[in-house]
Amino acid sequence: MTIILGNSASVESVVAQEKEAQTFKELERILQSEGSKVKLLGANGEQIDIPESLHQVLHHVVQAFVKGRIISIIPENCEMTTQQAADFLNVSRPYLIKLLEQGEIPHIKVGTHRRVPFQDLMKYKEQRDMKRRQALQELTQFLQDEGFYDEENCELDE
Repeated sequence: MTIILGNSASVESVVAQEKEAQTFKELERILQSEGSKVKLLGANGEQIDIPESLHQVLHHVVQAFVKGRIISIIPENCEMTTQQAADFLNVSRPYLIKLLEQGEIPHIKVGTHRRVPFQDLMKYKEQRDMKRRQALQELTQFLQDEGFYDEENCELDE
């Protein structure tokens, strides 16, 4: 999961510790309760209702932690190193550099180092994911037409 912030300076990733697992499961149960009003309780006893938008974000974060996923907080206007960008796309650094050199993803050079604007990286990822989904749908259709695939057991649309 990636949380994009407006004006932060660095990329931060957080993973839940094993000893916190039970607490996150309990938090998930509370956040899933219909109509529950979640409050933040300060050390001085002060209470405040958590707004619905923050409730939704918190719920997504807790669900990701329960599933053992890493949460990344990435500034919206950040520039990533080639290694950070490769990690984000889940590709090797040499493959990412090939994409940069082919002009698939815009980048800038700072001295001899390449930097990849996060917004451009997200745009590339979204386009790549859309092409993958389309290719998978075409393959599924071909397999259905040839009688190798049963649409009733399809889990692609979920």
